[in-house]
Amino acid sequence: MIVDFTGGAVGHRYRHGGGRGQALPKAVGMKGGKTPDVVDATAGLGRDAFLLASLGANVTLIERSSIMHKLLHEGMERAGNESAEIAAIIARMTLLHGDAMDLLPNLAPQVVLVDPMHPPRGKSALVKKQMRQIRNIVGTDEDSVDLMRVALSCASNRVVLKWPAKAEAMAGIPAPSHQITGKSTRYDVFMCGHFSKN
Repeated sequence: MIVDFTGGAVGHRYRHGGGRGQALPKAVGMKGGKTPDVVDATAGLGRDAFLLASLGANVTLIERSSIMHKLLHEGMERAGNESAEIAAIIARMTLLHGDAMDLLPNLAPQVVLVDPMHPPRGKSALVKKQMRQIRNIVGTDEDSVDLMRVALSCASNRVVLKWPAKAEAMAGIPAPSHQITGKSTRYDVFMCGHFSKN
């Protein structure tokens, strides 16, 4: 398994995805010429981070799995050698190895993106092969509620939770300020001024 930022679906999304009109850029607050700094607290394959960086955001990627961190590092290195254009995008991406719950308080993030690894859904079609491979490496994020609470206490602007479109809201956290829903994914957006910093 490799992390590929320039081929396949990622490359297509980069070249033809619709720029800031896509759901994720809208969710993180890319509108009216604003380009917030984003911390991707659950980096995974780095696809969302790459999209946001391609639109001008400085993105800090946090990955706690040492295997995934190594794959990301190698993928970023390869992509950075492809062209000056891609190298400029990679230059806006900073990769950290560690647990986001430990690292977030010291990063003073504007926007935090949380995309937990979900347990397998029994009734759905087989999850894509790549997602199964990732789950085999990182497992499921049983502590995602704790991570959301830390993110809400640290972010100065907003926290964005990437969640299956038809799934129930994450239990144990406040209701989102608003949602942006696509076919299979929705973004629960928590504007941090609405929540007390406990």
